[in-house]
Amino acid sequence: MTAHPSSVVEDGAVLGAGVEIGPFCHVGARVVLGEGVRLRSHVSVTGITHVGARCDLYPGVALGGEGQIRGNDFTGGRLEIGSDCVLREMVSMHVGSQKGGGVTRVGVSGYFMANSHVGHDCRVGEGVTFANSVALGGHVQIGDGVIFGGLAAVQQFCRVGKGAMVGGLTGVNRDVIPYAMAFGDHVELAGLNLIGLKRRGLSRDTINAMRATYRSVFTGAGGSLADRACAARAQFPDIAEVGEIVEFILADAKQELCLARRRGGDPI
Repeated sequence: MTAHPSSVVEDGAVLGAGVEIGPFCHVGARVVLGEGVRLRSHVSVTGITHVGARCDLYPGVALGGEGQIRGNDFTGGRLEIGSDCVLREMVSMHVGSQKGGGVTRVGVSGYFMANSHVGHDCRVGEGVTFANSVALGGHVQIGDGVIFGGLAAVQQFCRVGKGAMVGGLTGVNRDVIPYAMAFGDHVELAGLNLIGLKRRGLSRDTINAMRATYRSVFTGAGGSLADRACAARAQFPDIAEVGEIVEFILADAKQELCLARRRGGDPI
């Protein structure tokens, strides 16, 4: 472990083997830095924060601050960041709140570009990509492999499903199903994330089943949206990704579901 003499590491902090702490950093007493974590410079890690092995924290990163809640006096909140994450300049992530269960969790291998923010009590999956200035409000759930374009913002309690892609400057105020593409000032579905599905190595038959599910659920007629989702699951019982989409739709959620745009015909 190496630490620049200008940095402050409080008594009680736990530093793994090979940790590098650059100039003008602050590491709090209740912080755990995993093996090989690098704090480049001017990084603040406070609160009850656990940073996983080999994470790379660029200048201005601020981790472990209290949730941005009026009158918040909860001192037991935690922030847990998985291994091999890259946090670029000025990224901020807050600990959990008492109301939200007390923990903010970020999965492994995330890439967070400059000025992105993860609010209190969020659950962020593995392998996500946040472009510059993406912001998550409190209690947001983000699935594995989600990609956000720059300046996208997600409202409190919203969910974005696994493998979805959210365009830049998009305001997400409703739940986005897994594997979708979503865009707009107020988010609308624009079809499936076909490039992402191909990169995942999914077969043509699987992708075609997912496209058929999307069409029948979001642009079909007859019955409720939930009825059409159940019918799709019955039609493709052996396609796991169809099951994921249907379970997401049927879940007991706090926000409304993001629907497909109707302009210009079939969004697929």
